[in-house]
Amino acid sequence: MNLKLKSICFFSVVLLFGSTNAQTVKKLKAVRTDQVIKIDGNLDDEAWKSAESGTGFIEFRPTPGIKEKEGRTTEVRVLYDDAAVYVYARMNEVSRDSIARQVVPRDQIGNADFIGVVFDTYLDRINGNGFYVTAAGSQYDAKYSQTGNEDSNWNAVWFSEVKIDDKGWSAEMKIPYSALRFSSKDVQTWGINFIRRRQIFNQEAYWNSIDPKLSGFINQEGELTNIEKIKAPLRLSLSPYISSNSSYYPYTQQDISNFNSKLNGGMDIKYGISDAFTLDMTLVPDFGQVQSDNRVLNLSPFDVRFNEQRQFFTEGTEMFNKGDLFYSRRVGIEPSFGFIKGGLGVNEKVLKKPNGSKLINATKVSGRSSKGLGIGVFNAVTNRMFASIADTVTGAARTEESQPLTNYSILVLDQSLKNNSSVTFLNTNVLRNGSSYDANVSAFLMRLNDKRNRYFIEAETKVSHRTANGTNAAQTGLNYEIEVGKQSGNFLWAYEQQLSDKHFNTSDLGFFTNNNFLDHELNLIYNIYKPGKWFNKFESWVEFNYSERLSKRAYQSFAIYPGIWVRFKNFWTLNINSDLQSKSNNFYEARSAGRLYQEPSNHGINANFDTNRSKKFQVGGFAGVQKKSLLNGWGWGWGTWQTYRINDKLAVSTEMSTEPRFDYVGWVENYKDEATNQQQVIFSRYDRQIVSAILNTTYTFSPRMGISFRARHYWSERENRQYYSLNNDGTLIDFPSYTKNKNQNYNTFNIDMIYTWQFAPGSELAISYKDAAEVSGNDLRKTYDRNFASIISSPQNNTLSVKMLYYIDYLDLKKRFK
Repeated sequence: MNLKLKSICFFSVVLLFGSTNAQTVKKLKAVRTDQVIKIDGNLDDEAWKSAESGTGFIEFRPTPGIKEKEGRTTEVRVLYDDAAVYVYARMNEVSRDSIARQVVPRDQIGNADFIGVVFDTYLDRINGNGFYVTAAGSQYDAKYSQTGNEDSNWNAVWFSEVKIDDKGWSAEMKIPYSALRFSSKDVQTWGINFIRRRQIFNQEAYWNSIDPKLSGFINQEGELTNIEKIKAPLRLSLSPYISSNSSYYPYTQQDISNFNSKLNGGMDIKYGISDAFTLDMTLVPDFGQVQSDNRVLNLSPFDVRFNEQRQFFTEGTEMFNKGDLFYSRRVGIEPSFGFIKGGLGVNEKVLKKPNGSKLINATKVSGRSSKGLGIGVFNAVTNRMFASIADTVTGAARTEESQPLTNYSILVLDQSLKNNSSVTFLNTNVLRNGSSYDANVSAFLMRLNDKRNRYFIEAETKVSHRTANGTNAAQTGLNYEIEVGKQSGNFLWAYEQQLSDKHFNTSDLGFFTNNNFLDHELNLIYNIYKPGKWFNKFESWVEFNYSERLSKRAYQSFAIYPGIWVRFKNFWTLNINSDLQSKSNNFYEARSAGRLYQEPSNHGINANFDTNRSKKFQVGGFAGVQKKSLLNGWGWGWGTWQTYRINDKLAVSTEMSTEPRFDYVGWVENYKDEATNQQQVIFSRYDRQIVSAILNTTYTFSPRMGISFRARHYWSERENRQYYSLNNDGTLIDFPSYTKNKNQNYNTFNIDMIYTWQFAPGSELAISYKDAAEVSGNDLRKTYDRNFASIISSPQNNTLSVKMLYYIDYLDLKKRFK
C-alpha cells in the first residue's frame, strides 16, 4: 500500500467523477458514558452495552452495492465522554486464516485487514479526519480536504488495540478531542463513516454506502448524532528533539576535513489557537532521517521535480498546495537562487558549495471556521550559506556568500461554498536580504459545481512579480486557466485552456518549467464500475493536447494520448496507453531565446500489469516502445518489480528497469565557433541507456518498531554519434568541425537504512545510516557491471544520524503535577 490507503486515494479521485443524487444517510446515536473504558480490544466493558449498534455494511468493491454476507458481518458502536470519543468494532470472519495481518510501522497498511472511522466534525461534507487500525495493530491516520486529496502525513496521538480469535477480530479506539477540531455548540451532529477492508478477498465495505458514480467521499458519509456538551481542550503539545549527525567523505583537500559531526537540538510546537485553527512550528529542525532522492541524468531543459520527504512540509499543507504555487523543496533544499557573490577570479574554482540552505524555523497556521472560511499562513526563514573558493595557482582560499538570508511566506484564504464549490485567494512571497531580487505571486482560484455536481467550471488567474536586480529590470507576468466539464456518471469530459505570458515565473517558491504558451486540452473518459463477465472495473480515456507559443504566435505541438485500465476477476490489473505526437516546434530545447527546434513526430505504446497484491508473492512489470520520424530514432524499455512477504514481519522487494534509446536527437551546448566567430547551437544524434535497480527490505518487530533497508543504483549514459548545428528555421545541418567530447556517463548509488521505535505515544527514536555516491563524466563504461563497480569504488559519503523526539501534551503534563 506504500504510505497511502490506495482505496481512499481512489475516492479522492472519484471527487471528479460524480453527482450528488439523493441517497440514504444512515444515522448512529453517540452515547455519553461516565465509565472508564479500557482500550484492549476485548469489547467487554460494561459501557459498550448501552451504545447503539451500527451494522449493514455495503460493499464498495469489487461489487458496489451488495450487502455483507452472513458470517462476515461488521458491527460498530460509538461512545464519548468529556475527553475523547471511543469506537467499538467487531469484524466477523469465516476463520482466523481469512484475516490478513502483516505487521508494518505506523502510517502504513501493508497486506492487512483494517477497520477505519472518518469524522466530519463540522458536517460540512468537505473535510474529514480518518483513523484506521489493521488486524496487526498498526495505526494509520489521514486528513481529507475539499481538494479531494488525502494527507497521509497528518499525524495525531490516539490509542487503539486489536484482538484476533477464531471467529474474526475486534478493535477498540480512543480518539482524544485534542486530535480533532469541532465547534462549541451544545448539541452537535458529525458526519461519520466506517470502512472495513478484507485484504485476502480484495473486498472493501462501508457503513454508509459509497456510490462510485457519485461525487466525493466525505459528502457520502452518514451522521453521528446526540453529541452534547463537549468542549475542545487546550491543544498544546511540545516535541523537543536532540540529534547527532556524523559524516565522512574523502575530500582529499587540505583545507577541508573529511570528518564532520554536529549535535543538534530543536522543537516542534502545536498549539490550538481556537477550536478551528492550529499553529504548527518547527524550530531548528533536523531532517537527516528522510529518504534520499531518486536522482537521475536530466537531458531536458527543465528541472526534475523530486518528492518532498520532510514531514513538516507534507503534513497539513493541503491549502498551501492549491493553485500549484508551492514547491516546498524551494525552502532549504532546492532554492531557485544561488550564485557566488562577486563571481570567480580567473584562476579560481569552487571547492565546496552547499546544495541547499539551512532552515532556521518554519511556521504554519491553518484551519477552517464553522462558516467554511479556510485560512492558511506559512512562513519560513533560511540562513545565509557560503561557498569555499580557492585560487588554483596561488592556493589562496576564501569563502563567499552563495545564498542570502531568505524569508518565504504564503497566505491562503479559501471560502467553501455550496455543492463542494469554493473561491480562493493565495499569495506567495520571497524576500532576500541585501541586493538580491524579491519575488511575489498572487492568485485567485474558483471552482463552481452545479446543484447535482454533474457539471463544473474551474478558473485560475495568477500574477507574478520580480523586483529589479542589477541590470535586470522588474518583471510582471500573467497566467490564467479555465476548465469546464462533466464529472458524474460513466461518461466524463473536460476542456481546459491555459495561457501564460513570457514574463510569468513562479520558480522562487513554486515548481516552474516554462511560460509563453497558449494550451488547449480535451479529455474524454468512459468508466464501467459494475463488474462484467471478465473484469471488476474498466476505465478508458483519450486526451487531446494542442499548444501554441503566445508571444510571436506560432504552432508548438499537437498530441493524442489514448489508454485503458482494467481490473480483472482475479484482481490482476492491466494498463495500456499510447502517445501520438505530431511534428512540433520546440522553443525550449535550444536553451536560447527565440530559437526553435523542429522536433520530429513520435509514436509510442506502453503497457504495465500488476498481479493480485493480496498474495504472498506479487509481481508487476511494464514494457514499451517509441519510434521517432527523424533519423529513424527509436527506443524500448522494460521493467519488473516483485514483493515477497516471507512472513508477517519480513518483506523483500526489488525493482529493475532498462530503457535504451537509439538515434535520438537533442541539444548539446551553445558555444562560439572560433572559425566563423558565430554563436552556434549544437545538437547531436545519440544513443542512450538508462538502468535502475532498487532493493527494499523491511523487518517490523511490532507496530511501533521496525527497520528498513533501501539500496538504489541508477546508471545512464549518452553516447553522441554525430553533431549538428541548429539552423534558424529549426532544422539541423551536419557540423563535422565540432570535435568536443560531450558524452555523458552518470552513476548514483544510495543506501538508506533506518531504525524507528515509537517508545511512547508521539515519541520516537530514529537511527539512520546513509551511504551516497555520485559520479559523472565524459568517459563511457558501456556495460552495467563496469558502471556498478565504478560507483562502488568511488568516494562514498557515509552519514550516521541519531534523533530522539519526545512528545509532551500540556494537559497530560498538567494532570501529572496536580
